[in-house]
Amino acid sequence: MALNRPFAGLSDVSIPEDIPVEGDISVPMGANKRDDEYSTLDEPVKETILRDLRAVGNKFIHVLYPKRSSALLRDWDLWGPLLLCVTLALLLQGGAADSDDQGGPQFAEVFVVIWFGSIIITLNSKLLGGTISFFQSLCVLGYCILPLTVAMIVCRIVLVGGSGTVSFVVRLLVVTASFGWSTFASTAFLADSQPSNRKALVVYPVFLFYFIISWIILTFSKNTSFL
Repeated sequence: MALNRPFAGLSDVSIPEDIPVEGDISVPMGANKRDDEYSTLDEPVKETILRDLRAVGNKFIHVLYPKRSSALLRDWDLWGPLLLCVTLALLLQGGAADSDDQGGPQFAEVFVVIWFGSIIITLNSKLLGGTISFFQSLCVLGYCILPLTVAMIVCRIVLVGGSGTVSFVVRLLVVTASFGWSTFASTAFLADSQPSNRKALVVYPVFLFYFIISWIILTFSKNTSFL
């Protein structure tokens, strides 16, 4: 009887007749509508390709005008780095390293240097406590090769006119400016994601990475033709 005492008054509870006890349960459709707006399952292939190309182009613009921004980090992709890596490797293909026509940097060698170096820098950043994800770091490092790729195109054009002292000075200035541009752009994007007391340990491998690529571009020589 003691156990039933707290609930003794429940039997007297009654619902007035003027209060409706029936109704419909409805689920708000706001969330589903929001998901449908961003769904790309029914998007035409042409529109998808154009949207991706615009995204890649916007990232190139951010590299050309480097500033502290999360544009490269928010919507990361590896299409731009892959395109730049392939372009740079193709431009470095078939160089003459010495008078014996020993082959210069080959496609696979350049490809491995770029991607392996980017992975090492990314791992170093993560081990030092960086808050950036692995693929975001690869995206930034890959897109920031753009100035060096442009420098390689300029160097190939300059080499058409010969490989004398003037040609070397012009190529040296172009490669040096592109090296500084790439290093500054990458550090501008990666700076906020690194601990303040370890930024130098993160910047040094980045500096070395772009320096190696710049040295490969500067020492490239081809006296025959642009193609």
